[in-house]
Amino acid sequence: MSWPPSKVSKLENGKQTPTDDDIQDWTRATSSEGETEALLASLHTLEVQHAEWQRQLRVGLKPHQQEVADINAKTRLFRAFESTFIPGLLQTAEYARYRFAQSITVFKVRNDIDEAVAARVQRQDILYRADKRFHFVLTEAALRYRLCPPEIMLGQLDRLMSLSALPNVKLGIIGFETAYVVAPAHGFWLLDNDRVMVETFSAELNLAQPQEISLYGGIFDSLAGVANYGRSARAIINRVIEGFAPEELSPD
Repeated sequence: MSWPPSKVSKLENGKQTPTDDDIQDWTRATSSEGETEALLASLHTLEVQHAEWQRQLRVGLKPHQQEVADINAKTRLFRAFESTFIPGLLQTAEYARYRFAQSITVFKVRNDIDEAVAARVQRQDILYRADKRFHFVLTEAALRYRLCPPEIMLGQLDRLMSLSALPNVKLGIIGFETAYVVAPAHGFWLLDNDRVMVETFSAELNLAQPQEISLYGGIFDSLAGVANYGRSARAIINRVIEGFAPEELSPD
């Protein structure tokens, strides 16, 4: 194919993305035409696998909430681990407003925060559908980080207590005293056994390779295995509430 060695090296080491023509030329040269369609499909989904926030949010925050709602509608089993903040499906409107405000500040995108909050709250109707199951695992740190004023966090913690009583919602809290087998490096979502979603500062990663799903499934099981549930989880939440309440109730 007369490709220079430098191009071959870049392609092999992931430093250059092949074009459609590159893939078609390669499959012809290696008598692998049967692989052409699958390889082209993989190439065309790379943008979805690494979806930059700047591009996703360029028209505002609400459209992304609608995209997530469409994905949620197709999902039956949700497994989520968060080490830093409360998952969107469990957020109060007030807490969600502070999360969206950060996105507006960081990415300098259109301020449609009211519409985005309304869309997120509407998404939460899915929690009350009997055909959906949810397993959330949070660290105690996620309950304590000062990402909003104390009075907002108190309302958020109270909502966690009430949602944990739903029959299709399983809420685990990993206390500070817990000895981890796997470090809580970052949050992630497992949607059925089809997709892993990871949010970084720059992008949303959508991982669909079987080995990736298996890896994250094992990590989730490890983290869920050391979490507290039921009364023990509510005791940790109450402990956090008591830490916030004096500040909230103190006189001016």
